[in-house]
Amino acid sequence: YVCDLSAAEIRAYRGTLTTPGKDSPYRNRPVKENLDLFERMRAGEFEDGSRVLRAKIDMASPNLNMRDPVMYRILRATHHRTGDTWCIYPTYDFTHGQSDSIEGITHSLCDLEFENHRPLYDWFLDALQIHHPRQIEFARLNISHTVLSKRRLRELVEGGYVAGWDDPRMPTLSGMRRRGYPPEAIRNFCERIGVAKRESMVDIALLEHCVREQLNKSAPRVMGVLRPLKVVIDNYPEGRVEELDAINNPEDAAMGTRKVPFSRVLYIEQEDFREDPPKKFYRLAPGREVRLRYAYFITCVRVVKDEQTGEVIELHCTYDPKTRGGDSPDGRKVRATLHWVSAAHALEAEVRLYDHLFAKENPLDEKEGADFKTYLNPNSLEILTSCRVEPSLKGAAPGSRYQFERQGYFCVDSVDASEEALVFNRTVRLRDTWVRIQKAQKKP
Repeated sequence: YVCDLSAAEIRAYRGTLTTPGKDSPYRNRPVKENLDLFERMRAGEFEDGSRVLRAKIDMASPNLNMRDPVMYRILRATHHRTGDTWCIYPTYDFTHGQSDSIEGITHSLCDLEFENHRPLYDWFLDALQIHHPRQIEFARLNISHTVLSKRRLRELVEGGYVAGWDDPRMPTLSGMRRRGYPPEAIRNFCERIGVAKRESMVDIALLEHCVREQLNKSAPRVMGVLRPLKVVIDNYPEGRVEELDAINNPEDAAMGTRKVPFSRVLYIEQEDFREDPPKKFYRLAPGREVRLRYAYFITCVRVVKDEQTGEVIELHCTYDPKTRGGDSPDGRKVRATLHWVSAAHALEAEVRLYDHLFAKENPLDEKEGADFKTYLNPNSLEILTSCRVEPSLKGAAPGSRYQFERQGYFCVDSVDASEEALVFNRTVRLRDTWVRIQKAQKKP
C-alpha cells in the first residue's frame, strides 16, 4: 500500500521491541487507489519523501523489520547506470532476495547484521513465488591493524590518506595484489580462519605468515641493499670481476642457480656495520671477520667518515682468497653472513617499505571516542630512493616476486615500475632475530 506518513511518523508508528506498532491510517487503501498512486509516484508527480510503498505484513510482529517495511521511496537521484530515468528506488530489503533469485543464487552468505532481516528476505520471496535462495549469516571478518568496511575504506581513498583503492596498504584484492600477496596465501588464510558465528579479531600476523609460507616456496632469492654503505676490498685486484654461483631458492632445487658479479668495490647495508658494536652484534665491525654471501670472508681494517658529520661513509676491508664460496679451508668460523652487491654492476632502484596501515590493533574501538583515522600509522610507508640490487633483476616484470635475502619479500610495482626505473614494494618482512634482541634489551 502507498503510505503518506513522513519518515519520522513511520518510525513512531513502528513501535519498539517491547510495544507493538500501530497501523498506518493509509494501510487499508483500496487496491485501485494504491495502483494509481504508485504509478503517479513512478511518473514523478509527488515530492521526494512525500509517499512510500510499504508491504502489508504485521505491525505487531516481534521482529521490527516485519512491521510493514518500506519497499519503494521517491528519490530524485541520478543513477550511475540509468541516469535520471527513475525517481523511485527500491529498498535493499526488497531487492536483496529478488537479485539473488534472478541470478540463480542457491545460498546467500551475509554477515550477522542480516540475521534479523532473514524473515523479511524469506517473506518477499514467498509472496512473489519465485526461486527461493537460502540466506546464511556468518561473522564479519576483522583483521587487526586495518579496516574492512567499504565505507571507511572509501573515506581513506577520497580523503587522500592512501593513494587509491590499489594502494598496497589497503586490504582490497587490488591492493594486496599490488603489494605482492600471492592468491594461494589469501586462500590458505581464509581456510585457516574458517567461518564463525561470533565476531572476533584475526591477527594480521596470521595473514603475513601465510604470505611468507607461500613465498618461501615460490619466490627466487636475490640480493638487494636498501641503505648502501661502500666497501673497498684493498687486497682484491683492481679491474677483476668474478662470476659467483648463487642459489635461486634453497626450498626448490629445480629453480637452479644464477651468476652474481663480485668486484673490488661493493655495497653492504649500513646497519650491518657498527664501529662500536654492542653485545650480541655479530656483523661487521673494525677488526672483525664476516662472510659475504656466496663470496669470501672479509675483515674490516679501516673506517672512513664524513669530516663534517662524522657519519661512516666507506669501509676498507681485506679478503681471504682461500674462502671463496663462503667456507674456510682451515675450519675457522665466522658468526655473521652479509648480503652485498657489486658497486659497478648493481642497478639503482626505489624501494617502498610498507607497514601496517593503522598503529592501533583495532582502529574501530569506539571506547576512546576517537575518529578511526586518528590511529593511522604515520610510518606505514617509507620510500628509499638510492637502493642497489643485483643485475639479474634488470627487466624484471611488473608483479614479479622475490626474496631480498635477509630483508624480506618484495615485488615489482605494477603501476610505477618500468624498464628504466625499478620500483619494488615490500610485501612482508622476514623475521629479524637482532630486532628481537634489541627489543629485549630495552625492556626494564
